[in-house]
Amino acid sequence: MKTYKNYVNNGWVGAADTREIVNPATAQPMAVVPVASRQDVERAIAVARTTFDNTDWRDSSKAQMRGRILFKMAALVRKHLAALAELETMNCGKPIVEAEFDINDTATCFEYNGGLATKYHGETINVPDNALNFTLKEAVGVCGLIIPWNYPLLLTAWKLAPALAAGCTVVVKPATQTPLTLLEFCKLVQKEIPELPPGVLNVVTGDGAVVGAALAESPNVDKVSLTGGTDTGKAILRSIGNSHIKKITFELGGKSPNIFFADADLDAATDGALFGVFINQGEVCTAGSRVLVQQDIYKKFLDRMKEKTKRIKLGDPLKRDTKMGPLVTKEHQQKVLSYIELGRKEAKLVMGGGQPKGKGYFVEPTIFETDNTTRIAKEEIFGPVVACIPFKDEADAIKIANDTPYGLSAALWSRDIFKCLRVVKALRAGIVWVNTMQPCYVESPWGGYKQSGQGREMGTHGIEEFLETKQVHINLNEAGIGWY
Repeated sequence: MKTYKNYVNNGWVGAADTREIVNPATAQPMAVVPVASRQDVERAIAVARTTFDNTDWRDSSKAQMRGRILFKMAALVRKHLAALAELETMNCGKPIVEAEFDINDTATCFEYNGGLATKYHGETINVPDNALNFTLKEAVGVCGLIIPWNYPLLLTAWKLAPALAAGCTVVVKPATQTPLTLLEFCKLVQKEIPELPPGVLNVVTGDGAVVGAALAESPNVDKVSLTGGTDTGKAILRSIGNSHIKKITFELGGKSPNIFFADADLDAATDGALFGVFINQGEVCTAGSRVLVQQDIYKKFLDRMKEKTKRIKLGDPLKRDTKMGPLVTKEHQQKVLSYIELGRKEAKLVMGGGQPKGKGYFVEPTIFETDNTTRIAKEEIFGPVVACIPFKDEADAIKIANDTPYGLSAALWSRDIFKCLRVVKALRAGIVWVNTMQPCYVESPWGGYKQSGQGREMGTHGIEEFLETKQVHINLNEAGIGWY
């Protein structure tokens, strides 16, 4: 069983304590990782601060170097894709085929931002004066990156790649449950990319209440980027508000509607309904966990969902024919099962809801019939549980879809393009898919409305979150102001 340390200043350092990481498919320990104290975090922040303030890493003259480093990171990920994907599967439970896609997307994210490192720029602005007025784009500074457990390495890349491209230095807090692929990635970087300056990339593992709070409250951290639950986002905001104001990017919870009109292609739509909520065991912030179906096809649609759900193979996530692995931890499994028990009382169970015998934190794919008033229809479960809700017409679908505190994503299915565009405009969500579910591209912005977050990741929007805009005004009048 491997023992890891924190990665700080291009070296490995111990921490106040350690904990075991458990393989969710076997419920057996697989590694030992640090549990950092506040002092451990503050030392990492100090290193990142020193590097940002006292080296030329952030200078525009180093943009090409930063881009080349990101390309090398991408090449490392591709070279070690198989090993990283296997470790990711063992750490968080997702099927190996899905993990391979995630690691490949990680490399693509590094490549995309490697190109962006030399592409961002300010602008020259015409002002009503004899003056030269322009803007500069400059790195925000030291950034605390807080990563969730459902896509450990990929969502690290979503934050790390644009931060490095912009010239920031970072302290990364991987999820308590799933730090292993990031720590292995740091080993590769340390060995293969010696030109990465010390102090640019630092990784500290531990509890959110300690590490996350330290990042949020530190006067030496200029920005926090978090992907996590809405309650976690609120806690981080409180910490920031009570200490030192800083920039934020938050991608938080969701309860996304997946809307099926009567004129949808039923075969494609049924696949979209299941893929939308059962991919990655439903542990997806954009999961289509509310399936809204027009009354005309409601019964037929649920029958198709039920039939196709029977084909979902639950089991060993390292086997290539497995379609659903275990949930990430026993604690999370118990949370999901508690929602299923709640659903049995307040809704109609269509299928699933069980816990397979044996080791591992598995939960069967579960379908309920309900309306939009129940807790299973309103609260983020973050597991393989879907609430199916009938609607009458377009106006009713929009009303139900928007009746949520969240606004991360939505999807709709129809052959009527005019209706599709009307509904797209009416939905209060940051991402809307039409006749598909869950496509995600590094070129396009990602983020939500309402309680689902603030700011955007990916695309050119992503790097802007790690840049400051400085206005420069150069007076070209030789005469003085002449006010006094």
